[in-house]
Amino acid sequence: MSRPIRVLVAKVGLDGHDRGAKIIATSLRDAGMEVIYTGLRQTPEMVVNAALQEDVDAIGVSILSGAHMTVFPKIMQLLKDKGMNDVLLTGGGIIPEDDIKYLNEMGTGKLFAPGTTTTEIASYIKDWVKENRSF
Repeated sequence: MSRPIRVLVAKVGLDGHDRGAKIIATSLRDAGMEVIYTGLRQTPEMVVNAALQEDVDAIGVSILSGAHMTVFPKIMQLLKDKGMNDVLLTGGGIIPEDDIKYLNEMGTGKLFAPGTTTTEIASYIKDWVKENRSF
């Protein structure tokens, strides 16, 4: 039997609003995934190091601070530097549509806007892991 999907849910930077991240973490657990929640005020380095230590399949970054154009590229570079090219980087928050398009073109997974259902997010992660990771 295969192991459950492992997801790291992170809040990066000075953004102190974690209610949404906690809701996502709980809903992913309810969907059968193992979830590691990093807590507030993480750096990209802390997130990637935790993802490596926890052997996760996906990283979900919740960002409301407007720093998404710095945070996502930095995490992608750190993942690449550590050879973690098969880890999904996804997330959501207050991110303008043009920025979502640009970040997707850079290699992030789907980025979710406020109002997205937790079922949609869980389904996306499950489908991505099934197609891109082998157990």
